[in-house]
Amino acid sequence: MYNRGIRGATTVTRNEEAEILEATASLLKEVVERNQIEPEDICSVWITVTPDLDATFPARAIRVLSGWDMVPLMCSTEIPVKGGLPKCIRLLIQVNTNKGQREMKHVYLNEAQSLRPDLTVS
Repeated sequence: MYNRGIRGATTVTRNEEAEILEATASLLKEVVERNQIEPEDICSVWITVTPDLDATFPARAIRVLSGWDMVPLMCSTEIPVKGGLPKCIRLLIQVNTNKGQREMKHVYLNEAQSLRPDLTVS
C-alpha cells in the first residue's frame, strides 16, 4: 500500500460562499469518482484558494458530505503570484492505494484546465 497524492483544481466566477462551496464539493466528487476512492482511504485533504476568495472556508463543503466527517482537512491561501490564475480552488488529496503514481487521475475543471493541460481529461 502506498500513500499517493491526487491533485485537482477548479475556478469560480464570484467570491461568494455558495459558489465556493459548490465548486469545492463538485471538484472533490469528480476526483473521488475518477479515482474510485472512499473516504476511509483518505489520509488528508489540503485545500488552497487564491487570495481573492475569502467568503468562506472551502473545507466546509467537504465536512458535510456523508462519510467525510473524520477526514483531516486543511485550508490555506495560495501564494499571490503575479499573473496567477484568479478565483482558483486547489485540492491535494493524500490517499492510501495500491495504484502507481501514473494511475492517479488528477482533475482540472473550468479555467483551471489551463494550469495542467497535460493532465486535463475530457
